[in-house]
Amino acid sequence: MTALTPTHDHGDLLLPPAPDSELDALRDLVSSTFLNHDPAQVHIRAGALFARLKALNRSANHATRAHKQATADARHEMDQTYLGLQNLLYEKRHLEREIEKCRQFASIYQDIPVHSLEEFQQLAPEEARTEEVLADEHQLMLNRLSFELSERQRLDQKRRELIKEKEALLKESKTKAATMESVKTQIDSLMKVRRHRPSRRTCAGLMLTASPSSPHLTRRRRSRTSCSRVRYPPL
Repeated sequence: MTALTPTHDHGDLLLPPAPDSELDALRDLVSSTFLNHDPAQVHIRAGALFARLKALNRSANHATRAHKQATADARHEMDQTYLGLQNLLYEKRHLEREIEKCRQFASIYQDIPVHSLEEFQQLAPEEARTEEVLADEHQLMLNRLSFELSERQRLDQKRRELIKEKEALLKESKTKAATMESVKTQIDSLMKVRRHRPSRRTCAGLMLTASPSSPHLTRRRRSRTSCSRVRYPPL
């Protein structure tokens, strides 16, 4: 804030001399010393003294106004300076409150589990853990958060790849299980067919016991025919 300069000069602040000498001269004029003097001379002398007193009075009034103006200017300057000081104090208190709010602000990064400083120094890239960064607490925290983000992105990508691999293995396992179930079904079918198939030994016995003239020849031939028509299902 710029200081206000007074509009008056220093000469206006000088007080006129005291009118003691003029007052003493007027007292002498009315004393008995000047009773025998010429009244006209006394009147002239008194007029000159009164003129001098009026001039001193005007000078005193002018000096009084000049001093009042200087006092008003100084008061105004002091008020402006005090107002500027109050504004600065208000801004100071406002900034202190804002700083305190920032310090008490609960950010999400404070609740995020991050790598320790030792792990960061071991795993982080070289440009993220230089001496200048380690000396700057703010920049160090920013680099640690950036490293934590990149690590989590890398681990998330790896997790997705493992999930895809797991899904592929589950799909392959289901396919193999379906194939095994199909093979088991086929084996069960073969076992059922094997239980219901006629024995070859029984067919041969029927052929030997029947004579050529036997009335059971037709039965024997039919049995041979039935035995020859047995077909085994393909494996």
